[in-house]
Amino acid sequence: MAKKTVQKIDRVIIRFAGDSGDGMQLTGDQFTATAASFGNDLSTLPDFPAEIRAPAGTLPGVSAFQMQIADHDIMTPGDAPGVLVAMNPAALKANIADLPRGAEVIVNTDEFTKRNLTKVGYDTNPLEDGSLSAYQVHPVPLTSLTVRALEGFDVSRKEAERAKNMFALGLLLWLYSRPLDGPEEFLHEKFARKPEILKANITALHAGHNYGNTTEDFAHQYEVAPAVLPPGTYRNITGNLALSFGLIAASRATRLPLFLGSYPITPASDILHELSKHKRFGVETFQAEDEIAGVGAAIGASYGGALGVTTTSGPGMALKGEAIGLAVSLELPLIVVDVQRGGPSTGLPTKTEQSDLLQAMFGRNGESPVPIIAPRSPSDCFGAAVEAARIATVYRTPVIVLSDGYLANGSEPWRVPTTADLPDLTVNFATEPNHVEADGSTAYWPYLRDPETLARPWAVPGTPGLEHRIGGLEKADGIGTVSYDGRNHERMVQLRAAKVAGIDVPDLEVDGDPEAEVLVLGWGSTYGPISTAVRAVRADGKHVAQAHFRHLNPFPANTGKVLRRYRRVLVPEMNTGQLAMMLRATYLVNAESITKVQGQPFKSAGLQELIEEAIAHA
Repeated sequence: MAKKTVQKIDRVIIRFAGDSGDGMQLTGDQFTATAASFGNDLSTLPDFPAEIRAPAGTLPGVSAFQMQIADHDIMTPGDAPGVLVAMNPAALKANIADLPRGAEVIVNTDEFTKRNLTKVGYDTNPLEDGSLSAYQVHPVPLTSLTVRALEGFDVSRKEAERAKNMFALGLLLWLYSRPLDGPEEFLHEKFARKPEILKANITALHAGHNYGNTTEDFAHQYEVAPAVLPPGTYRNITGNLALSFGLIAASRATRLPLFLGSYPITPASDILHELSKHKRFGVETFQAEDEIAGVGAAIGASYGGALGVTTTSGPGMALKGEAIGLAVSLELPLIVVDVQRGGPSTGLPTKTEQSDLLQAMFGRNGESPVPIIAPRSPSDCFGAAVEAARIATVYRTPVIVLSDGYLANGSEPWRVPTTADLPDLTVNFATEPNHVEADGSTAYWPYLRDPETLARPWAVPGTPGLEHRIGGLEKADGIGTVSYDGRNHERMVQLRAAKVAGIDVPDLEVDGDPEAEVLVLGWGSTYGPISTAVRAVRADGKHVAQAHFRHLNPFPANTGKVLRRYRRVLVPEMNTGQLAMMLRATYLVNAESITKVQGQPFKSAGLQELIEEAIAHA
């Protein structure tokens, strides 16, 4: 066997694809974890069907996991994979159009039977008819090689075949010069109580690694060096996990117990799953019977002096609307996490979208403004949760956090903060009466406001002398009794709106140069594709500015000044132009929409073309 050379490359984009039962998400997770341990910068994009188990070998059942690993700072999972691992004809057909010419395609030839080809509409075998001539195709009988490697093990043939994803993982780890230690440790933990399954999977992992080393089909290996990142302790993290950790950190920073009232819904359910593991931090989780019960319980927890949180997606936001309006009227802290997905109705449960911005702004009866925060990356979900807690507790208001499926399931390296990095958000409850009556006696007025924040006091029920009632009916200013007076209602509406409008948020930061005439302005998860496109435009010698919103209500105070500085303002969104509509209405500027509602994030190359065209005609 000739010694194989190792080629050094600066990045690679890999996509694993197969049936839902082929373990593609697990395989991608393990390759990603190995890359993270090695020190690469990375970004991932899991993509899986909504069906729990679609018919095997069909296009609707294809599950995929894409990742980009690099020796430098990256912000997206990449536009087009340079390597595709296709476990069957359906996986090949569903993904081949995304590959550039010259990409490597590793195909499980065992699955390319006449029946499986016919099932997805192939009239001829693409491995034999020349239709894949533009790619470097590596035919590998993954299933039969795995079964042969496990001969003599006390496992069924079905269990042996299921280990083929570990064979594929071992092959890819060899191809990119990665050790097997991390996946082995994972397998030992996962199958600790099933020793035969453990041995079979580890054997399959090593068999794949050895196959790459001995086959003549792969002439060389690749190596992506570690990225140079700021010093610190890092871990790979998804958006949902970062948001969960951020909520726990917010609980510690405010010194309030954390209560989550939630109904499971894709793609937000992982937050409920994760927080339920952390009772030792004083976290209480309640899996409610429906969305309304979940938010109602969270409001009740806030009334009782806890940090109330509810999590959902777009359909659940619609159901929670009246209760969020109640929290606006009660003026109690509440964090509402909306992990957006494609809609309307049930829509595309496992696909991403940014279509709930207008619902977050206006989706309640009456005048009921709510602060809105949008994280820009998986790791930024941590900081967004802490910021939401700051606003909710300081200003006594519900706060909506708009994440989405791309952030929730995607991952990237996260520099773990220390407790010293967390702000002090200690909440001071009312403990004494706050008003002197005309007869000289003292009383507690639940709607007597702080002159700076306009927040009302927060008294824990049962505090002696601070007995009070709150509810959904309009209250008299200050004293808090039920009031049907029209002038009082108008005053209370204006006070609640002024409170939200006066929230202290940082200025909108612009990354650009004085010569730029075009500004690309985004929010939420479009940050990665926009930033990558802007980098490419600048590398071509063109001038462009970039800004990104984290706070969408209220807008930063300098937003109007920033917008009027540029000839053209481009607003890429995964909706039909909701932020652009808000900017036009608020600032009377010609914000130009770039929209996409395909359940997938923007590709940076497409944005680059549009930005360069705008610069040429600025």
